[in-house]
Amino acid sequence: MQQTNTTSDVILIGAGIVSATLATLLKKLEPEWRITIFEKLDSAGQESSNEWNNAGTGHAALCELNYTPEQPDGSLKTSRAVEINEQFQISRQLWAHLVEQGDLQSPEEFIRPLPHISFVYGEEHVEFLRKRFDALDGHPQFEGMEFSEDPEQIKEWIPLMMEGRDSDEPIAATKVDHGTDINFGELTRQMLANLEKQDNVDIRYNHSVENVAQRSDGTWEVTVKNLNQESLEEHTASFAFIGAGGGALPLLQKTGIPESRNIGGFPISGEFLVCDNPEVVQKHHSKVYGKEPAGTPPMTVPHLDRRHIEGRDTLLYGPFAGFTPKFLKQGSPLDLFGSVKPSNVLTLLAAGAKNTPLLKYLAQQLTQSKEDRIKELRNFVPNASSDDWNLLVAGQRVQLIEDTEEGGRGALQFGTKLIHAQDRTMAALLGESPGASVSVSIMLEVLNKCFPDHLEAWEPKLKEIIPSYGRSLEDNPELLEMVHDSTSRTLRLTEAVT
Repeated sequence: MQQTNTTSDVILIGAGIVSATLATLLKKLEPEWRITIFEKLDSAGQESSNEWNNAGTGHAALCELNYTPEQPDGSLKTSRAVEINEQFQISRQLWAHLVEQGDLQSPEEFIRPLPHISFVYGEEHVEFLRKRFDALDGHPQFEGMEFSEDPEQIKEWIPLMMEGRDSDEPIAATKVDHGTDINFGELTRQMLANLEKQDNVDIRYNHSVENVAQRSDGTWEVTVKNLNQESLEEHTASFAFIGAGGGALPLLQKTGIPESRNIGGFPISGEFLVCDNPEVVQKHHSKVYGKEPAGTPPMTVPHLDRRHIEGRDTLLYGPFAGFTPKFLKQGSPLDLFGSVKPSNVLTLLAAGAKNTPLLKYLAQQLTQSKEDRIKELRNFVPNASSDDWNLLVAGQRVQLIEDTEEGGRGALQFGTKLIHAQDRTMAALLGESPGASVSVSIMLEVLNKCFPDHLEAWEPKLKEIIPSYGRSLEDNPELLEMVHDSTSRTLRLTEAVT
């Protein structure tokens, strides 16, 4: 097989929202650097970033109740919600900057205003939501949040969910008008299409990365199979980033860096019920998140999402869990087994012993029929008809398993984690949601961790791109208001009215 050899400053593996974001930032900061992106599939954003593979929520913690966990003393911890919200505001700033520069076109194609609502039923959950509302009151990011236990008021907010509901059951809801629905697939495609037009950027689709190894001089050699020509290529770069979603773990293990040891992954696929009936869809104009069932992990939080995909409005309800040993939707059934190494086998065994409830939950989910899922949907939409809803297999997620001081051996992690080599020449992003929504903050972390010698020179440009860079929006309400208003105008967002 013929070999091709090229040299880049930066190699990125995976053509999803994360790699697109890092490449965009680096291109703004170092226009002369040569950037090469490899993607196994034939186009951008086909895995976790794809609009059909996630719920499209701009994770700003406006409605996601798992970001404000209840503490042993009964109080609610709000720090995670505040952090997630701030990170999402940073994402909005980059996207707005790219629109202003003409790098992204028609923002309404990838971001739309849509209220974010939390909805609960039962006395215990009503009390939780009331405490959450009180705990977030006073935080500037959550200004404008409304709380109600009045069925008539809630009916105005979510009419579809109130039809046929038992009026004797305690219910409550909070509503924030400045939420969004995001098409991360479209955003990814626009970002990479813009990069592809620029000098010194090479995006190679149908290229599968087979190996990643560090050479004696500290640079990285990436062995790539050109799937069109069935040939092997060798590419080298000073810095390599693995942003391949669920496929990141096997590639990280190939690097052999110490940081890749004692880490495992457990794949979970998501499924949604989808409704395209216009008569039903027109009755729901928000994203509504509930409370996860007792004893289940955060990934089980039920939500009903209004979406705008491929030019039409639709509703998604879920998630329901599925299982396949694949790490990517278009991956291999051997992915999970291939990820078991001598360095992580004890970590994985410990995780299995610790997470029996999760395994039982998965087993229960796997035996559900469509009608079982419709019964769960009726907790949100009492009058839901099975004829209006169809099952959709969404994206594949790989939950990170690692040994931590806090969680001990085999701790199951929710969310994303950045791992980087000690010499700062390699980084990888592992884990799952809400990575897409806060991708800009995560990629700024890559810059901080891996390019510390450049930060002083880069700071003026970063502040131009992200006006709040280096400052806390929580501590600067005036700056938050300016940033929020400015990005709303640029991204063509207006206060949504239901």
